[in-house]
Amino acid sequence: MDFDLTDEQQLIRSTAREFTEKEIVERAKQNARNHHFDLELVAMLAQQGYLGAIVPREYGGAGLDYLSYGLVVEEIGRGCSSVRTVISVQTSLVCSAILRWGTEEQKHRYLPRLCSGEWLGCFGLTEPDSGSDAAKQRTRARRTDSGWVINGAKMWISMGDYARVALIFAQTDPELGHRGLGCFLVDTDQPGFQPSPIEHKMGLHASDTASIALEDVEVGENDLLGEIGDGFKVAMSSLDSGRYSVAAGCVGICQGCVEESVAYATEREQFDRPIASFQLVQAMIADMVLKTDASRMLVWRAGFLKDRGRPNTVETSIAKLHATEAAVWCSNTAIQVHGGAGYVDDHPVERYFRDVRVTTLYEGTSQIQQLIIGRAMTGVNALVPS
Repeated sequence: MDFDLTDEQQLIRSTAREFTEKEIVERAKQNARNHHFDLELVAMLAQQGYLGAIVPREYGGAGLDYLSYGLVVEEIGRGCSSVRTVISVQTSLVCSAILRWGTEEQKHRYLPRLCSGEWLGCFGLTEPDSGSDAAKQRTRARRTDSGWVINGAKMWISMGDYARVALIFAQTDPELGHRGLGCFLVDTDQPGFQPSPIEHKMGLHASDTASIALEDVEVGENDLLGEIGDGFKVAMSSLDSGRYSVAAGCVGICQGCVEESVAYATEREQFDRPIASFQLVQAMIADMVLKTDASRMLVWRAGFLKDRGRPNTVETSIAKLHATEAAVWCSNTAIQVHGGAGYVDDHPVERYFRDVRVTTLYEGTSQIQQLIIGRAMTGVNALVPS
């Protein structure tokens, strides 16, 4: 693997950093304070090509490789995890699923609208009683003469209140288990699709999170993504892409913690000298740098494999596990470096700490990543009852 970025990749990275500094950083604090989902900023993301970064140009995307996409997400994640979430959901979960599993008609109908920001999408997999055990869907899809009718409920759905199209996973025949799962492209503009905002979250205050009730939601015959029985594979392939973007965003948080801690430590004085001169402060910053660089290299390796079409599920899980846990540690340590100043939102490390905690939960918990890695190493699937 070549660790030298191409000229194009360096330009993509610097452009994303400039955009983050100019448009995101200042908005992030106020949006978090006001619990504001910033549709104006979402439109800016679309103009930059970030809502369909990995989608080929023929479908309205930017046509970026995964490594370049990871560079963009890292920079956006450094600025604001709520904004990064929009990119991750729209690009990694929704667009990647349609790109891989959709018919040409579905690709041309949905992808240009999603990439342009005309439509937002959401990924309806998690349910009140189904999280890590994604195959146990209680949402049901019943075949009709004209298509399908869906009934059920979804939980913790990012952008569920604003999505124009929802990828809804539903069971068509409980006796078939995961082989009966289907993924449906659902038009949210109908009475039976009823989202409700989830409030009082620990973090991601500027991100929309919803619960969704589905009551006799109608889906056309041509709105099935893939075939019946492909639903579980659709979900897992999307999560491979989603875990990559979460990991890249967490590298951004780690990097932000380093930069903010260095700036504060060189300015803040105690005992007549900057706290950067204290050995224990330097040790904390050094450990942040170590975790940041290790996480970035793991993300780059996963992107390298994705761009070459090679198997990467385990490598992506390794990157997601390491980067998310590293970001939790770095944000906690950055607050320690800042002392009392880090406990209020005058500095972004307070928001980093609150926002990052969920990254060890969604797209597969850290424990699920450990089991994926363990299964690959031992050949034993710990998720299947013995």
